[in-house]
Amino acid sequence: ISICRDLPNIEVITFSVNGISDLEPLNQCQNLSELYLRKNNITSLNELFYLKNLPRLRVLWLSENPCCGSDPHRYRMTVLRNLPSLQKLDNQAVTEEELSQALVDGEEITAPPARRSVENSCPESTESSAAESTTETTSELLNLSLEETNKIREELGMKPVPRDKFSSFSPRETDCNRKKRNNVLNAILLLMKELDVEGLEIVQQTVGRRLQAFRKKELQEE
Repeated sequence: ISICRDLPNIEVITFSVNGISDLEPLNQCQNLSELYLRKNNITSLNELFYLKNLPRLRVLWLSENPCCGSDPHRYRMTVLRNLPSLQKLDNQAVTEEELSQALVDGEEITAPPARRSVENSCPESTESSAAESTTETTSELLNLSLEETNKIREELGMKPVPRDKFSSFSPRETDCNRKKRNNVLNAILLLMKELDVEGLEIVQQTVGRRLQAFRKKELQEE
């Protein structure tokens, strides 16, 4: 997520299912309008402090994070009190009545959370992963990543990735390796939106050379 510090003009960010716990790198993304953070490791609603000064943020998906707690009403009211410009929270439209009620039931966040010593990482094992079956987790991750990657590609005017192309990872790969690969892919697609014609041509040439090298290697191995 630290890459976001270098993307001030980014408009859509999809980081669901990535073990993210710190939202501080997002506070420079002044053009951000949609943020998808479902099923991460965000433990405190105080992380919303870093989103309060994003004037264009209209869509936030934060569900299935530890910060949501056991009281869904208090959670939603607190989010809306601090981010009153949201039009949709967790795939549910925000109403004027909710915004008014949030001023009463929501908690005002005035300071960032205490800084943690452990950086965002892909842990070898967690309680949540131990509680879920490997097949279910893998399937959900791939489906979610495909949907969100294609959303980014649509923003870039690119064709969607076919399901058979996206889900062709080796079953021997660990969830952590798969997440890292998806993170790299999404980061590249996000960065491409920042490039001009000359930059895109350089990327195209580099990719062409890489593909030729891979094909040559495959022929040699055959």
